[in-house]
Amino acid sequence: MKHDLRKEGKYTYFEAGEGTPIIILHGLMGGLSNFEEVADFFSEKGYKIVIPELPIYTQNILKTNVKAFARYVKDFITFKGFDRVILLGNSLGGHIALYHAKMYPEKMLGLVITGSSGLYESAMGDSYPRRGDYEYIRQKAESVFYDPKVATKEMVDEVFSMANDRIKLIKTLTIAKSAIRHNMAKDLPKMHLPTCIIWGKNDSVTPPEVAEEFHRLLPNSSLNWIDKCGHAAMMERPAEFNDLMLAWLKENHL
Repeated sequence: MKHDLRKEGKYTYFEAGEGTPIIILHGLMGGLSNFEEVADFFSEKGYKIVIPELPIYTQNILKTNVKAFARYVKDFITFKGFDRVILLGNSLGGHIALYHAKMYPEKMLGLVITGSSGLYESAMGDSYPRRGDYEYIRQKAESVFYDPKVATKEMVDEVFSMANDRIKLIKTLTIAKSAIRHNMAKDLPKMHLPTCIIWGKNDSVTPPEVAEEFHRLLPNSSLNWIDKCGHAAMMERPAEFNDLMLAWLKENHL
């Protein structure tokens, strides 16, 4: 997927397929490749899949927050000339998608969130003081998944590198504070957008009760569980994730 990225102006992104646009928003430490199987599946089902690289570590520190990232997504949608889109976000990407839906409802057709922050999260930047300890970072990366083998050495190396980069570490902590500050509990009941919640039953970062709370607060939401699955359902159980999302899209005529 890295070799297929397009660069236009200030945007770098992956694009495949034709049809209704689904824009995918990655998490704090999630690469675009985390959505490879989702992109392959839906680009063959009549959807245009677009995955922008979010400027998590490249924007000015004053623009390193959920609200600024949501504005970045809106500007990207405008740049691409899309009228209305479906947003799919994992972890921090889900939070950005939710905030975008709150700020720019006129740009939205539907919303899919999985392992999303926005209400509560237990592992965004709370435990990186031991950044020089590779084994500790490996265990943290593995704990994101139900099956620790999903955390490849390449993935662990990437997180280790990020945790040892002082600027990235500062920005990670800034984003973690922003995620807490931009809690969406009061906003969600006013958001009537069709929303699909897909959650790993074994998510230890945003536990199952977070998904239940999203479902309770979002008036037009459906909640779907994937068993034996952690924080990144689209990586760990892509076939089940794709089937659940496709069924929801059909049900909502999207």
